[in-house]
Amino acid sequence: MKRTLWIFILALPLLTYGQSFQEFFLDKTLRTDFYHTGTKGMEILALDKTYEEGIWSGSKTQLLDHLNYGEYMLRVYDAATAQLIYSHGYSTMFNEWHSTDEALAGVVKTFHETLRIPFPKNKIQLTISRRDKQMIFHELFSTIIDPKNPTAVNTQHHTPQFPFTKLIDNGAPDKKVDLLIIGDGYAKADMQKFRNDAKHYSDVLFGTSPFKERKKDFNVWIIEAESKESGIDKPGKNIWKENVLGTMYDTFGSARYILTEENRTLRDIAGEVPYDAIAILVNDNRYGGGGIYNLYSTCYTQTDKKGMEWQTDYVFVHELGHSFAGLGDEYYTSSVSYNDFYQSGVEPWEPNLTALLDPNNVKWKSFIDASTPLPTPWKKAAYDSIEALRAKLDRLAPDYYEKREPFYQASMDILKSAEYKNKIGAFEGAGYVSKGIYRPSIDCRMFSLSLVGFDPVCSAAIERVIDSYVK
Repeated sequence: MKRTLWIFILALPLLTYGQSFQEFFLDKTLRTDFYHTGTKGMEILALDKTYEEGIWSGSKTQLLDHLNYGEYMLRVYDAATAQLIYSHGYSTMFNEWHSTDEALAGVVKTFHETLRIPFPKNKIQLTISRRDKQMIFHELFSTIIDPKNPTAVNTQHHTPQFPFTKLIDNGAPDKKVDLLIIGDGYAKADMQKFRNDAKHYSDVLFGTSPFKERKKDFNVWIIEAESKESGIDKPGKNIWKENVLGTMYDTFGSARYILTEENRTLRDIAGEVPYDAIAILVNDNRYGGGGIYNLYSTCYTQTDKKGMEWQTDYVFVHELGHSFAGLGDEYYTSSVSYNDFYQSGVEPWEPNLTALLDPNNVKWKSFIDASTPLPTPWKKAAYDSIEALRAKLDRLAPDYYEKREPFYQASMDILKSAEYKNKIGAFEGAGYVSKGIYRPSIDCRMFSLSLVGFDPVCSAAIERVIDSYVK
């Protein structure tokens, strides 16, 4: 470990300011697929296959991860010199599942995963590390990949399965963030709806700050992935669809959580275009979505409740906050399937969450006025009592929204009238827990179910990620 750290320090100036991309990489993408298996107390990564894909869409000047976001860290070393030449933080479906009751009961499960790097010119060592409960990375996996070995990398050309279009074109992929919007549960007859949906949610995203101000730093692609049936799986209701990407509700037992375990299919289709981030639109009408850092986001696109259409807009942007910028959930009163997702007394890696272990050095201290107390008081007890009543309602009941409305309005009134509503501080209650985790603002797109914007801390985090692709 000491040797690796020393290499990192020596390599940093070269990789930041030198011509390292041309020295170490070709303008192509190496896709590396893995099997990720485990249960309580056990975690194994195994190499599946590696593929040559199209042009590299990421930055060619910022090859090392300076954000320190994500549960895992991918590192790539030049095998001949042991020099660190690429790194990338990310999170996985596996690490979320690893904290569920199913995993804690000893069930063993395997997930398929993909990591993408610039295509190396020469032999590399690829390592994967995971944080321990104290947020320290430990290496889990290491392998040697020789791109010149014809049996090591699959270079077969694949004919695109579905039509694709560049919805927004602002320049070369390596100098922009390339967002791919792809649909699931859209049958052939639904394809015009998908095109309309993709345009709508793109407009929603770039109508929201700070994406609005940074629109010229993005390209947006769409792929018209066609399913055999409309809609997606709802396992809890024994509803199963032939949807091309395999997205489903009821992920980890949560009715509203939408993810897919069909990673290989998703990546085969997505690889038709250069992409840095994936947003999956779901052609279904149950409230839901999901987002995992540097994996993808999902969002439902229909509602049967008149006047509730805005909630799909909220979900789309909220989930991209997770998947694109590594933002943590700031809410804590809604039920989730995780156990001890955040460790007591340990600072989370997410840029908008803190354990407030050192109030004098909060990670967003530059945003805090000297007059703002830490922790920052708010009417938490009153808010919690309202939310406790709301939580007793059946979210899937036909009259849920009518019954929820008075509780929703009462909660929003507390947020809107808070003494420090326009201040950045440390408000207790975040990250699915009521005590011990704090958020920067009384309200934010990552906290309440509303169209409130991102607070300054979250906005700054989003801008840092954008900058990592374009500067």
